[in-house]
Amino acid sequence: MATPSLDRPALVQRLRAAGCVYAEDEAELLIAAAGGSATALSDMVDSRVAGRPLEHLLGWAEFCGLRVAVTPGVFVPRGRTALLVDAAVAVAGPAPAVLDLCCGSGAVALVLHGRLAPRWLAAADIEPAAVACARRNLDPLGVPVYQGDLFAPLPARWRGRLDLVVANAPYVPTAAVALLPPEARLHEAPVALDGGADGLAVLRRVAAGAAEWLVPGGHLIVEASARQVAALCDALAGVGLVPTVVRDDDREATAVTARRPG
Repeated sequence: MATPSLDRPALVQRLRAAGCVYAEDEAELLIAAAGGSATALSDMVDSRVAGRPLEHLLGWAEFCGLRVAVTPGVFVPRGRTALLVDAAVAVAGPAPAVLDLCCGSGAVALVLHGRLAPRWLAAADIEPAAVACARRNLDPLGVPVYQGDLFAPLPARWRGRLDLVVANAPYVPTAAVALLPPEARLHEAPVALDGGADGLAVLRRVAAGAAEWLVPGGHLIVEASARQVAALCDALAGVGLVPTVVRDDDREATAVTARRPG
């Protein structure tokens, strides 16, 4: 049997049969990542066909034009989350103090570092593998990554002084996690996906914390599904924040910005 490196059409066919929509592009990326080793390529193709995320095999994901390191078990940044970045940039003032909460790989912080020139930027996540991955991406920029539950690990002096909190918190309802593609439910940390009974359990806690950690006039930006927006806006308003819905149909993305009055 021909090795994958010597039979690209067969490689593409195998990837397509496994359900890879962009089989041609994936084949080229895997071939490049194999570095000329037929054995390495064969192993990666086997793993991809078995359902492992392409990004975990490559060791990186493309996000907002940047390559972001992604390690096994870590949440892979989605293209739709670029709306969070755009929404944050739209409301940011000069040299803001910014927190990337539930940061995963640190992709959002990585992009905002270049787009906002913040005076203070940090990231935080509760999952150890995510924190390690985010530090790999953000340490070269001097951006600290804290490990802990939401705002808990942050320096106390930043309470009430953050201009922007951007949070791609989990928002999949618990019962729907089993319906996610295998790439997500089998290879990403459950804590990065499961948002509780209605999907908003973590986001409610994020909202309550942001009401205390944001400076008056500061903004919280979060991602959610379109069907959750009404309940999410009620939760944000309930802690004193003023929500605005942002929708991008091309990305099939929904975000909510919430301003702390003042």
